[in-house]
Amino acid sequence: MSRRLALMLGLALTLACPATGRAGDTACWFENGAVVVSAEIGGVAGDWLLDPSTPRTELHETRAQMEGLPATFSAPGHLAGAVLAPVAVTVADLDGRAPGFPTPIAGVIGADVLGRYVLDLTFGPCRVRLSPGAGPRRPRGRVLTLTTVAGVPTVQAAVSDDRRARRGAFAVDFSSRAAVRLTAAAFTPAGSKAEKAPRGVAPARLRALSFDGWLYEETTAALAPELDQALAGALGTDLWSRWRVRLDIAHGRLVLSPQ
Repeated sequence: MSRRLALMLGLALTLACPATGRAGDTACWFENGAVVVSAEIGGVAGDWLLDPSTPRTELHETRAQMEGLPATFSAPGHLAGAVLAPVAVTVADLDGRAPGFPTPIAGVIGADVLGRYVLDLTFGPCRVRLSPGAGPRRPRGRVLTLTTVAGVPTVQAAVSDDRRARRGAFAVDFSSRAAVRLTAAAFTPAGSKAEKAPRGVAPARLRALSFDGWLYEETTAALAPELDQALAGALGTDLWSRWRVRLDIAHGRLVLSPQ
């Protein structure tokens, strides 16, 4: 049985036997620099990106046209064994986020939905757990403070390209490969293709990244012109995939534990 077929069968069982009000757990897959899950929102079942750096949940306009859905709507859904209360969905052109995946991407599940739960994520093997409330006992690990900026969870970090340094709020991003993506076009990572790079590739290098006392040198990098300019940038999966991650947006905590 293929991996994707097994995941879709798991989604079918979830729809038949919903688990409202308790923790849900499901397999995901990690490829093209992104975490992908089988989910259903507003009757649209398929492969969805998990991305806390996207403020609101988005549906690919191609799927919306196929399903006859309006530009904005609210509908319940299912994700990782949890029944989602109605989600406000915006239809968007997601062609720029689709390249590199073997199957079409239905949409992006953003911080608006992920903030309702405590999210536990492992990258290898890829697995997602959603817990209501405070979630299960907090795992041992390093605890970082999350601050919501422009509707997304962020951590404070600093970057340097040897000529200048910048410090600010960086979004937590589970759907981009580069360890660092920067909003400031004037602060350019080494590599001429950094600005137009799809989110699944990391064509450039940045001299240094530091946050919470950690220093990473010659880290992968790209630019992120689509992010809100209130953000300094985003930190992607080349960074987060080193750990097991607990994202608790409601309580302002990010816990990083050894794999």
